[in-house]
Amino acid sequence: MSTVKIDYSKSIDKIKIMHAVNNGPVFAGKEQTRGNQDSYKQARIPYARVHDASFFAGYGGEHTVDVHAIFPNFDADVNDPSSYDFACTDLYLSQMLKCGTKPFYRLGSKIEHGIKKYGTIMPKDFQKWAEICEHIIMHYTKGWADGFNYDIEYWEIWNEPDIDPDDATNKKCWSGTEADYIRFYITASKHLKKCFPNLKIGGPASVGDEGFMERFLMAISNEGNVPLDFFSWHWYWTEPRDVSLKASRIKRIMEKYGYGKAESILNEWNYVRSWTTEFVYSIKQIIGMKGAAFTGACMSACQNNPDIDMLMYYDARPTAFNGLWDFYTYEPLKGYYAFYAYANLYELGTQAENISDDENVYVVSAKNAEKVGAMITYYTENDNENSKYITIDVAGWDMSKAKIYLTDENNTYTPYCKTSFFDNKLQLRLERNSIIYIEA
Repeated sequence: MSTVKIDYSKSIDKIKIMHAVNNGPVFAGKEQTRGNQDSYKQARIPYARVHDASFFAGYGGEHTVDVHAIFPNFDADVNDPSSYDFACTDLYLSQMLKCGTKPFYRLGSKIEHGIKKYGTIMPKDFQKWAEICEHIIMHYTKGWADGFNYDIEYWEIWNEPDIDPDDATNKKCWSGTEADYIRFYITASKHLKKCFPNLKIGGPASVGDEGFMERFLMAISNEGNVPLDFFSWHWYWTEPRDVSLKASRIKRIMEKYGYGKAESILNEWNYVRSWTTEFVYSIKQIIGMKGAAFTGACMSACQNNPDIDMLMYYDARPTAFNGLWDFYTYEPLKGYYAFYAYANLYELGTQAENISDDENVYVVSAKNAEKVGAMITYYTENDNENSKYITIDVAGWDMSKAKIYLTDENNTYTPYCKTSFFDNKLQLRLERNSIIYIEA
């Protein structure tokens, strides 16, 4: 018997943003009335990073978001509005904002797997590239070039410059060397922070290579006065506790080089057992209940870790990595309900003290003056694991009228009526890879 204890009389800290994503909603067209704007809005996703948006035609495809798409002729006049093509990105961001989600803007390019590269080529003039980005930011936050006054806080410089070693051929994200990227980041971040001191400028959207992270942070620390409001990194794995442990290692590196106060943002993550031999297996899990449970467990583990500030799931775009919405119908999948449940906790605001004595049972709880909630996830990487009996022991709140919702292979956020709290305790059996949400 596993035991989860929650004490609503004890406050821990605020509930963090563990339910942000990459990419926005799909708005239904007039002819093909598929879309997920309603369920996207109901998920109450606070931020969506716009990386890889240009892969999807529904967002505007190759004309969307990426710097080389918005400013297609690098030799053009950086100060001339006619040098920029904002049309598709304007629409994409406006649709995201209509759903209550704020853009987290990645400046640079999508990943390019093809034999020829377009947007991932190292800019020939770092300063001019920074000035192009300055005008993109002006368009969306200062109204420049018939633009907008959106409250877009986060501006990220490039994506995964460390995905390939310096001597690799056909590099996927950054054609230059590691040293080139560091010079590029220093140039761009200093310029953009000077232009927009109140915005958050950061990067490097690392693939998770801790060696690169240390060299990057050492270099910008030695340079001095290099802005880094947030440190972004990526990690695809199978064990939520390992994700949390990695976050703590990264935070120690940040502190070592004087950037401990910068936000640590894991802005790409998902379940991946293998990128090669078991990649198809991984994709099948992402869109099913195992992926949903992994999602809920990661949210819980990282909320309980003070060394990480935000999670941004990859990906809400229609893709094989989307465990929230069906690729074809855009109807919610099992993983959607982990986000829905966590959004309830986020709205409650304050985390309550919680603990589980089982390494495969994850808990996160929250409260306000009028209501409490908890998400409990049983996740295991072992596909032969059995069901599990769990005791939930609650203090500091009357649970006699609690409502319980179950998501597993056979239930989708279904009211659970088999049992109820007695003397503020609840015993129930959970199938492998399942999520319950409790509110009272």
